[in-house]
Amino acid sequence: MIIGTAKVYLYADWVHSLKEKRMIVKSIIDKTKHRFNVSIAEVENQDYHKSIVIGIACVTNSSRLANDIIQNVVNYIEGNTEALVENVYTEIL
Repeated sequence: MIIGTAKVYLYADWVHSLKEKRMIVKSIIDKTKHRFNVSIAEVENQDYHKSIVIGIACVTNSSRLANDIIQNVVNYIEGNTEALVENVYTEIL
């Protein structure tokens, strides 16, 4: 069993409230869940309205497939949000 994980750090400069941030995060998570078979959630900085940290995890039988899935999800998030991707940390276990 191979587990692929990633933390995606996003910065949304135009967000002015937690309510606005939560709408953006919910949209990213719902779109990603609909398109990919991964677990995804906001994992850090939930009380800071300009910072978004999303955790992603997948389980598969090969490390190459896990890496491909995580990279596809990260690319999808980058392409479907106006937030700036600051960092992405991936780990294959």
